Amino acid sequence: MPRITVLPHAQLCPQGAEFDVDAGVTICDALLQQDIAIEHACEKSCACTTCHVVVRKGLDSLAEASDNEEDMLDKAWGLEANSRLSCQARVAGTDLTVEIPKYTINLARENH
Repeated sequence: MPRITVLPHAQLCPQGAEFDVDAGVTICDALLQQDIAIEHACEKSCACTTCHVVVRKGLDSLAEASDNEEDMLDKAWGLEANSRLSCQARVAGTDLTVEIPKYTINLARENH
């Protein structure tokens, strides 16, 4: 069973976290199941960037991002080469280390 390590995030997971997860679950769903309240404003439909994460370990085990995901990622705050939308990235059989960026762009929440 793969294990996800979440690096500390000041608001969402101050101490960091480690937990086992079933293969096939999205990173977003895995975080939410552990009460790590990552934003997902589009309800996980790949229509925003609020669930953006940076995969620090295990990126190669994930299926490639779709063109739609790549297009959305271009709009993410703090984009890195190993960024993914957690609602689209499904855990495979390898352990992952993920970092939730400090900021996210949520136009609905920010009254735009």
